[in-house]
Amino acid sequence: MPKVTFGIIVLNGEPFTRYCLRALYPFAHEIIVVEGGHEDTRAVATVDGHSIDGTVEALRRFCVEEDPEQKVTVVTKDGFWPKKDELGRCRTAQSRAYAERATADYLWQVDIDEFYLADDMRRVLEMLACDPEINAVSFRQRSFWGSPDIEVQGWPLRRGLDAVHRLFKWGPGYHYLTHEPPTVIDTSGRDLRTSKWIQPPELTRRGIYLYHYSLLFPWQVEQKTRLYKDENPVTYGGIVDWAKSSYFRLGHPYRVHNLYNSPSWLKRYQGEHPGEVLRMMDDIGSGRTEAVLRDNRDAHRLLDSWWYRAGAIALGCVDYVDRGRLRLGHILGRVRRAPRRIARELRTAGRHRRRRGHLH
Repeated sequence: MPKVTFGIIVLNGEPFTRYCLRALYPFAHEIIVVEGGHEDTRAVATVDGHSIDGTVEALRRFCVEEDPEQKVTVVTKDGFWPKKDELGRCRTAQSRAYAERATADYLWQVDIDEFYLADDMRRVLEMLACDPEINAVSFRQRSFWGSPDIEVQGWPLRRGLDAVHRLFKWGPGYHYLTHEPPTVIDTSGRDLRTSKWIQPPELTRRGIYLYHYSLLFPWQVEQKTRLYKDENPVTYGGIVDWAKSSYFRLGHPYRVHNLYNSPSWLKRYQGEHPGEVLRMMDDIGSGRTEAVLRDNRDAHRLLDSWWYRAGAIALGCVDYVDRGRLRLGHILGRVRRAPRRIARELRTAGRHRRRRGHLH
């Protein structure tokens, strides 16, 4: 199997921390964890930029108790990480902190609340072993809300925002360019997604997904929404209000995803989950791991009601109609712009002819 460096950025990752590391450990050449927040995370960080929920202690405990092969490296900073790099790109400094330390053949970025089925990870690594020309792999995600038996879907996710770039070839001279979206370039400066890129539809056909538990716990949602609002007030200015009205209580049951400006809805999920996620939930239920669960009785009442399910089906259908409207608007816009474009091209061609005439 090819060697893989897993890179993780984490601020307030509990209770996921040790379960995420355990899930990656069998497949890892090394795991590099960059802990801490940037300047706009002050509302959910210590005064010197670290997690406030026990993440640092969980990382230290894992390294002492569960890292016999010394695969895990924890990188921290004395103070906050810079929010932007020299070109104004967000959170790139933290991503580069693990990328610059990577020594494996591939770099696999993982958020602390992201998991994969173990068999799917083996299949992905087998793909890389069989075809060394693969430069990048992107996944579709399944997003879970309130508990592992509830999935959230919506227009933005169905339109491609559920696709995430996570796995890249790596080697001397390779460079982590941007965090949003994750972009790696090779020694010639070429984006690895411009050649031999395994895209989400191909993995979806094989049943391989990223399992994203980003809306699982109330504490997780509370601190993330405060962080997003401070980090990007233009895009996420209403996200704290969204959490109050659409997560902590279901006042707007068709706006349940944190991409809150578009329709979204809940759906029962009865498929598989990664083993460490099931272990985490079992540990929480038995009291071995501390975490406050969301009371999902209101969500299950919705999911039991015919009108909510009918509304979700209707929104799914309207999604296709809205996409058609947007495509039609794009086509009409090109048609309207065509005369101006042709006129510009004729003027440019005329200037070229006149210049050639002067030269002769």
